[in-house]
Amino acid sequence: MKTHVKALVVGGGAVGCGIALHLARAGWDTMLVERDELTAGSTWHAAGLLPLFNMGYATSHIHDYSVKLYAGLEAETGLNAGFTRCGNLRMAQTDARMDEYMLYSATAETVGIEHEFLTPRQIKDRWPLVRTEDLKGALFHPTDGYINPADVTQAMARAARMAGATIERKIQVNGYEWTGEEWIVTCEKMVEKGGNLVSSGEQFEIRAEHVVTATGNHAQRTARLLGIKIPAIPVEHQYIVTEPDPALVKWRAEGNPEHPVLRDADAKWYVREERGGWILGPYERNAPARFLYDVPESFRADLFPLDLERIEEEYMSMIHRLPTSETVGLKDDFNGPICYTPDGNPLVGPAPGLRNMWLAEGFSFGITAAGGVGHYLAQMMTEGEAEIDMASLDPRRFGGWMTTEYAARKNEEAYEHVFVLHHPDEEREACRPLRTAPAYDRQKEAGAQFGQVNGWERPNYYAPAGFDDHAARSFRRGGWWQYAKAEAEAIRGTAGLIDASAFAKHRVHGKGATAFLDWFTTNKLPKVGRINLTYALTEAGTTRTEYTIVRLAEDDYYLISAGAWADYDGDHLRKMAEEMEGEFGQVIVQDITTQWGVFAIAGPNSRAILKELVRDADPATALGNKRFPWLSMRNIELGMCPVRAIRVAYTGELGWELHHPIEFGRYLWDQLVAAGEKHGLKLVGARAQNWLRQEKSYRAFGTELGRDATPLEAGLDRFVDLDKAFNGKQAMLDKGIRSKCVTLLIDGPGDADPWGREALYAADGTKVGRLTSAGWSAAFGKSIGMGYVRPDLAEPGTRLKVRMQRELWDAVVTEDSPYDPENKVIRVDG
Repeated sequence: MKTHVKALVVGGGAVGCGIALHLARAGWDTMLVERDELTAGSTWHAAGLLPLFNMGYATSHIHDYSVKLYAGLEAETGLNAGFTRCGNLRMAQTDARMDEYMLYSATAETVGIEHEFLTPRQIKDRWPLVRTEDLKGALFHPTDGYINPADVTQAMARAARMAGATIERKIQVNGYEWTGEEWIVTCEKMVEKGGNLVSSGEQFEIRAEHVVTATGNHAQRTARLLGIKIPAIPVEHQYIVTEPDPALVKWRAEGNPEHPVLRDADAKWYVREERGGWILGPYERNAPARFLYDVPESFRADLFPLDLERIEEEYMSMIHRLPTSETVGLKDDFNGPICYTPDGNPLVGPAPGLRNMWLAEGFSFGITAAGGVGHYLAQMMTEGEAEIDMASLDPRRFGGWMTTEYAARKNEEAYEHVFVLHHPDEEREACRPLRTAPAYDRQKEAGAQFGQVNGWERPNYYAPAGFDDHAARSFRRGGWWQYAKAEAEAIRGTAGLIDASAFAKHRVHGKGATAFLDWFTTNKLPKVGRINLTYALTEAGTTRTEYTIVRLAEDDYYLISAGAWADYDGDHLRKMAEEMEGEFGQVIVQDITTQWGVFAIAGPNSRAILKELVRDADPATALGNKRFPWLSMRNIELGMCPVRAIRVAYTGELGWELHHPIEFGRYLWDQLVAAGEKHGLKLVGARAQNWLRQEKSYRAFGTELGRDATPLEAGLDRFVDLDKAFNGKQAMLDKGIRSKCVTLLIDGPGDADPWGREALYAADGTKVGRLTSAGWSAAFGKSIGMGYVRPDLAEPGTRLKVRMQRELWDAVVTEDSPYDPENKVIRVDG
């Protein structure tokens, strides 16, 4: 057996085999080890469904790739993976569900996933066994279907061997040690004894430059061995198999086609044919998390007892939808562990704090994802980045503050929400509130409706007492829309106060800090007391992170980035600083997010409000352009609160970010609210801020800015200094300009705005790009959006179309920063 490889994959389920296949195809010397038999984990009891439906852009690409890969495996390997392409019929009982499908359709169009909409009559004509009188319609994927999980895993394993990979079974990993150049992986040979898997006593080491863990239900053991947190914990998933249904048997005997996989999303289940009967898989309430700390040694290809009472409601709804199933008995049942994460998406990418260690954990739809994850993770490992932005799946999107209890409860919630309406303005309630800034209670009393960002509670908007945020959600303009509109108008007209404490904040200092940051980022570094917007790139030259850099002293910097990405950014900063220490000298990176609160005050009256509070020898000039110019930082005092004030506003109005020691948060909030009363100050949430930043064409990380586009493609040339050397520069230049980021004004329907997922079309009907952000413009009185189009269509005045609610609506490309393009408002003196 090999003892040294380029890449070692730990875990022999579908996901592990998919990764081994693609690493081997990329030319890497790859070995996979499995503690038991291939497919012995959740793979063996998976239902094998291949749902293309997913509201996420990256995950949609992953699922689409998998389905296409599986269709060709038999021709490649000679093994029949049991792929049945019967289609997938996702039914809707409500208009809101049909709205969800129309929003999904926009994402599917951008990815290129084939789908169509059906009426209840069309459903009944094709599949008369399905009751349709209470349906509004359905979404149909003709290329969807199901596959045999064990067979597709074995087929990928054979394809991996054919590409040069080695696969070894009955090998358990017991330890990982990083030498600075490679991983030493301690293993032991396992044997069968009395139906259990036990150690043979034979121990050995495998050395690998890279390791990928795809350990499924054993993720908590993996986390312990690596000394990190992996919030992947299994939840019980049940499905039952019925005896043959005589009506179904007769239908098929008459030469009719197999039913598609049926999904009654409002009833929370899927159903497919199985040897003349039906398989019912519900996603019920109160399914418990299991194996919070470890999987028992005796648990192999085992199951839990079935809890029929828990799924009674779903079972009865299946009988309603398929009336002929009422008299059919149960033949078999399964209740096994399926891994989840707090947001339902898998963990794919670099492990936090570790070099050349990659995670592929937390797959609730592992069969559907296995092939695509293997493809895109292999690209990340071998080419420096995937062709699509994988940040939404990055393991570091969950911070180190996360506990086992939090992960377990949120994973249960994610399971329960598989078929819950996925509103774009959805905010899930489990484990909240948890992380709160000092002014949280004040904001709640004022009517704040909170969202959650990296565990932090952050106001989305403010509403009157008794307002129900959950009832206000919609795929169109929800009940909250009017309040966000009023907040946006207040910032443009008077002033608004925003709690931005969730911003990620890092201090970077030390003798090597200046040289390191100059190499690490694309823009010139600011002078002491000034700020710059800049970007860190991936090895592939695409945008890794956006930073606002404040220079506190010669070798002391304060870096601000997106709140959702604190650990993602911090881990990358630390790794890069350590890697380059020999060249630049010592660089100290400190995550100080929880030490500093941030309030943003913006609007024409913001300076007047701050003048009420500033303590200065000459308050009249303390905030004027001469002493406090745009894009500068000053330490000031507001009442009794010391403030690191930055003259910048994400809304594009005159304004300041007020960074303060977080323990002063309640005091400062009260002072600002009181001082602002006579100046028309309004409390403002994140949704209005998001609309306003689009009027200024301010790109946001996670939407316009990502690992699939360069800063030059994003139209950020002014923040890229091509006269200096910086990490990823040549790769960025080599990419060229494949597409361009633009801002569009949109004449959409009267009751809805785009959400930033919609496909863009040229006048001739050709698909030419997609939106990445969207909403309502208070300044222009119409919908607004940002997105990427072909470079030849990026000129202001170009007329395009946006797909919304299955119709095309007029849009026009505007100049960058359509509101106040010369920045006169933001620089106004006083």
